[in-house]
Amino acid sequence: MRAFADLLDRLSLTASRNTKLALMVGYLAETPDPDRGWALAALTGELSFDAAKPAFIRKAAEARMDPQLFRWSYDYVGDLAETVALVWEAKPGANREPQLSEVIDALTSASRSEVQRLIETWLDALDPTARWALLKLMTGGLRVGVSARLAKQALAQLGGVEVAEIEEVWHGLSAPYGDLFAWLEGRSDRPSAVSPGRFRPVMLAQAIDEAVDFPRLDPAAYVAEWKWDGIRIQAVNEGGVRRLYSRTGDDISKTFPDMVEALDFEGVIDGELLVVRDGALASFGDLQQRLNRKTVDAKLIQTYPAAIRAYDLLAEGAEDLRHLPFLERRERLEALVARLGSGRIDLSPLQPFETWEGLADLRSDPPEGDAQLAEGVMLKRADSIYEAGRPKGPWFKWKRDPHLIDAVLMYAQRGHGKRSSFYSDYTFGVWTTDALGQRSLTPVGKAYFGFTDEELKQIDKFVRDNTVERFGPVRSVRAEPHFGLVLEVAFEGLQRSTRHKSGVAMRFPRVHRLRWDKSPGEADELTTLQRMLD
Repeated sequence: MRAFADLLDRLSLTASRNTKLALMVGYLAETPDPDRGWALAALTGELSFDAAKPAFIRKAAEARMDPQLFRWSYDYVGDLAETVALVWEAKPGANREPQLSEVIDALTSASRSEVQRLIETWLDALDPTARWALLKLMTGGLRVGVSARLAKQALAQLGGVEVAEIEEVWHGLSAPYGDLFAWLEGRSDRPSAVSPGRFRPVMLAQAIDEAVDFPRLDPAAYVAEWKWDGIRIQAVNEGGVRRLYSRTGDDISKTFPDMVEALDFEGVIDGELLVVRDGALASFGDLQQRLNRKTVDAKLIQTYPAAIRAYDLLAEGAEDLRHLPFLERRERLEALVARLGSGRIDLSPLQPFETWEGLADLRSDPPEGDAQLAEGVMLKRADSIYEAGRPKGPWFKWKRDPHLIDAVLMYAQRGHGKRSSFYSDYTFGVWTTDALGQRSLTPVGKAYFGFTDEELKQIDKFVRDNTVERFGPVRSVRAEPHFGLVLEVAFEGLQRSTRHKSGVAMRFPRVHRLRWDKSPGEADELTTLQRMLD
């Protein structure tokens, strides 16, 4: 457990991608089975423990110290695992530090009535860092800046193979991955990638640099299509096994059973998952109503009907098509979609253009209909094969320029992990005017990225110096027409929302600039956002 705790601690304290990779490769090389396999499962989000709930952790902590003091401590720190790790008063005794595999085995088989006793026993045996790692493991919220993709890249470095090879076999493996490590260390053959319903590593696009890329690219060599505002998926039907995967390889079939049922073809489609109602594309906000749900009911499915807009065909029947040129794959995709005749799976149409200037006009002024909800355009070389990863040159994405407004900081909340000492989550608002002509701020969104570390320190100091009220880890910040902090906020889209007092909800809001030069009274009005909706 100590080695795993040290790994998590060091991962959480570095923002460097290369350093994180080096730390994971070192851990995987030096740690024996099965502990390294269980650590890998935790880092890739493959572990969950139904019996281990945050409520049990709070209950255990409040049994060891004054409950009110614990609540104050939790409010101050802002992170449950970190709070308990720091305040836990261990009972003296012969407490043996558990191995990671022991913890996994015990949590897998433990009933809810046994969990609190296990928590107390383990916390008594561990130091604060290991307590923190244990509690993060139990609750599934590691938050150490490691994605499943980055963990797989560490595996690839360990074995001297391409990360695409790891992803090809990943869905046929199970923790603690003994056969995977045996292959990477040259002790056995590569695990079989022939697993019906498996995920194929996705091909991603580079963001285009207009000034650099367009002068050297030939528009005649590329085709264009809209970049739809949903989630990238892979729809698989092989040997009777149907699966729906996210772009990172997460199985989301249970969240969209209606879509899985509609996969009446043999092969693999790469496309975009959207909500399409009465033949018209709905906003991303409608799709959000169905994302990240463990269960869905008939009403939700009927209200937010899912559909796939197909981009590419990776396999047809037993034939792998990824080595074929894009236009040849596209021709076969068009034929497949036509044969299906399904209202749930349609084709993402190609958009004709002759010059980059013409494409720029199309991107900035899309035609009426579904294209109005597109994020931008995609460019694909007509002769490109389907390569895993993000190769430079074959595919580009050209997103539409974000919307910008000036808003006023209203509330701030402490962050998590390495940001737990800073107020880094910001609620911002715009002005409204009532019938008597009185102006007041109404919240319209939250943002927690887009600023530098130096700017974070500046905002944190402003929050601490100008707090007017406290609500646990949240502070209300002084915000008046002549005093406050103006944030220039960028966002990708806007929709109406009955859940928000303002009546609007933003898509991907982030801090674009700090406007120390602006008076809060100069910030935007809610009517500005309402006009954007109209």
